[in-house]
Amino acid sequence: MAFDIEDINAQAASDPKGLLLACDQDYDRRVEQVGDMILENLSNSPIVLLSGPSGSGKTTTAMKLRDALSRRGVKSHSVSMDNYFRTVRPETVPRTPEGEPDLESLACLDMELLNEHFTRLTQGERIFVPKYEFSRRMRIIEPSASLRLGKNEVAIFEGIHALNDSITTVHPEAFKLYVSASSNFVDDDGEYAFKASWLRLVRRVVRDSLFRGTDPEETMQMWANVRRGERQNIDPFRHKADVQLDTAFPYEVCVLRQMAIPLFSHVPEGIPRREEMLSAGEGLTRFVPIDPALLAPDAMIREFTGGGIYEY
Repeated sequence: MAFDIEDINAQAASDPKGLLLACDQDYDRRVEQVGDMILENLSNSPIVLLSGPSGSGKTTTAMKLRDALSRRGVKSHSVSMDNYFRTVRPETVPRTPEGEPDLESLACLDMELLNEHFTRLTQGERIFVPKYEFSRRMRIIEPSASLRLGKNEVAIFEGIHALNDSITTVHPEAFKLYVSASSNFVDDDGEYAFKASWLRLVRRVVRDSLFRGTDPEETMQMWANVRRGERQNIDPFRHKADVQLDTAFPYEVCVLRQMAIPLFSHVPEGIPRREEMLSAGEGLTRFVPIDPALLAPDAMIREFTGGGIYEY
């Protein structure tokens, strides 16, 4: 699917509130449909595996599914697989071909604990979800949650590796969902005005700067490895999903541009994929701005801008 930038800019200028409302309602409708599918699979498994590349809105999608299931009388619990990251230790952390820590690697996850927890939840047992602190790249002692599933309850585990064979072959009965911002923006000639991969890059740069204490330059430096990790660890497994959900919003570049343009004002020399980042920064300026204050409190884009009703 592709969005026409001229149409988007025209709507952003004439009726931004209407544009935001229509896009949010469309996304919510599609989430509701996924909720029905999860309900149909509940007799097979109480586990939902939600995967997608970085910056795809996995966390908000999981929370939206929680709300959709609640309206159907099914209680759900959202669990970020990021909490199952192992503490980063220089002597054991996997490395990229360049010798840098490879935080996209499956080896960074405690897969043994994850699979044990899936099994225990399916059997009605209690688990203690670990807690990971991104700023220090370490797991801390205090768990993030205590969880036991009752009747008509599901656990939604979201993370970039959720559809990996190391999980799905052990738990094939789990419901599997793949989400990604996959729609590009094109001009009237059908030429790319803003690529879906740029959209995820912008989301990540904004989010990491606001909430993860990461400078834009550091996020950009990691982007080449993030993209490599997607090709190696995520894309090969997307076909495992029972359903794929596009999380790109026609309006979002109009909203993100105010926050993102300053962050893209300096792209370090010699950085991998620098031309891509320069193109993304230039592409931001092609969109008519929309005030982020117009975002609905439950808008998915607030996962990256903040100020919404969901806690991340």
